[in-house]
Amino acid sequence: MKNTVQVSGIEVFAYHGCMNEEAVLGGKFSVDISIQTDFSKSAQSDELIDTIDYVRVREIVVEQMAIRSKLIEHVAYRILEKFKQEFPTAIESKITVRKLNAPIGGVVDEVAIIIEG
Repeated sequence: MKNTVQVSGIEVFAYHGCMNEEAVLGGKFSVDISIQTDFSKSAQSDELIDTIDYVRVREIVVEQMAIRSKLIEHVAYRILEKFKQEFPTAIESKITVRKLNAPIGGVVDEVAIIIEG
């Protein structure tokens, strides 16, 4: 059985970006996580240990977002790799990282990347 755990709208203030100002001033980011897994065991056991812990998902995102990167692609890849290490029952993960109010020389609500694996 293939099921999905989602944690959406994880808000983080971080210092990602290619411009020096971004390393100093930082900015707001929003991260959405979708992890495909098999709920069969947890559906029967009713135990947290048998599923993907939402709290740990958020912690991993916050930990990885705290490590400065020039590219949000790099951050998303680190999150994906950490999920693979910590959640052996994960079949596939999808990570969306949104940079809010990105300084790209015009009015833009957000830029985003999506990585799956």
